[in-house]
Amino acid sequence: MPKTPIDRLQPGVFISLAEVGWIRHPFMFNEFRIASEKQIQALQAMGLKEIAWDPARSTAQPLPAAAPAPAEEDFGSLALSGMLDEKKARIARVRQRREQFARREREYEKEAVAAGEILKSIAGRPNDMHPQARSLVGRLVGGLIGAENDIIQLVHSKSKDAGPAFHAMNVTVLSLLLGKAMGLGEEELKALGLGALLHDVGKSEVPPRILRAASRTQPEEDFYRAHVGYGIKAVAGVRDLPLAVRNVIACHHEHFDGSGFPNKLAGDKIPKLARLVAIANRYDNLCNPFDLKQAKTPAEAIGQLFRNEAARFQPEALQLFVKTLGVYPPGSFVQLSNGAVGLVIEADSRDLLRPTLMLHDADVPRAEAILLDLRDTDLKIAGAVSPAALPVAVVEYLAPRGRIDYFVEGAG
Repeated sequence: MPKTPIDRLQPGVFISLAEVGWIRHPFMFNEFRIASEKQIQALQAMGLKEIAWDPARSTAQPLPAAAPAPAEEDFGSLALSGMLDEKKARIARVRQRREQFARREREYEKEAVAAGEILKSIAGRPNDMHPQARSLVGRLVGGLIGAENDIIQLVHSKSKDAGPAFHAMNVTVLSLLLGKAMGLGEEELKALGLGALLHDVGKSEVPPRILRAASRTQPEEDFYRAHVGYGIKAVAGVRDLPLAVRNVIACHHEHFDGSGFPNKLAGDKIPKLARLVAIANRYDNLCNPFDLKQAKTPAEAIGQLFRNEAARFQPEALQLFVKTLGVYPPGSFVQLSNGAVGLVIEADSRDLLRPTLMLHDADVPRAEAILLDLRDTDLKIAGAVSPAALPVAVVEYLAPRGRIDYFVEGAG
């Protein structure tokens, strides 16, 4: 790149600070287009005499050489100090974000253990487990507010040992998020959550070989589908179990177009809460299948539901589900228009194509990773990326706790 004197910079000139190093300057990126006089003042305060610039990516040229200007007050030090303070604040936000996620992850794992115990024991001890199940769902309903993005990211935290308890948890929280978006009241949300938690309770009667099979013979498929009836049998001894909860267990595989099972119900004949659980269940099965080599990225799963399987689901509910999770849900790895790779950490239902990302930059320490709200930049998402296709170092950098088993365990 050619170089230009610092005093000839103006907004619109695209510069590179790669020679300086990210840790030694206050800006978010090593390369960027100057947007304000404040940025120029900060560059001057750094003591730089000249800087590399890229004519092809600039929207303005450096100023022509001019006669010396009259002496004036130097505001550069103040600008540099302010930007360094901003950078420190960004670093603090990254640390806070990771600590918050780790705390919620521990809570999620604890609740999954409780869910597993409920699923194993409810048939034999129905009236002991029912209060525990209601209590767990109540905690989840109460914990949704302000935690939506972390919860969605936890759903995408793949592990080959997750098992039915984590699937039950994932479907429960996804169903509750959708129910909340649809304006359900607290009691309906609790019934929805309880139905989602117990929706697959009958699978304990189906041999694991059949459950995990990528393809089944017709007798095996019939055995698999019988898990719905086994589920109803498992909760038969639960006193005062709401009908809406039983109907979720009975109807979570029914399709809006009548192509589902066991009764080929269609449209509004499918109970309301079961329609919501059907969407959450299918989404989690796409993202977290038994064979993680077949796992779809969150964006791919959303695309399949919306473009290829929309007829199976209530249209209004599916649209709200996409709006709630985002086109690129939290936990998605994406590539930007400038080639950078990031992890979506927060979706905005008002602007589904411009979420907030954590960016990978080898020049930036992991603990100080850049958080970027795409609404504040002209960068765009070029597309979702499978973590299995990324270098391990990139995934480790962006993974919430620096662990890659979440994303690439079993991938190949």
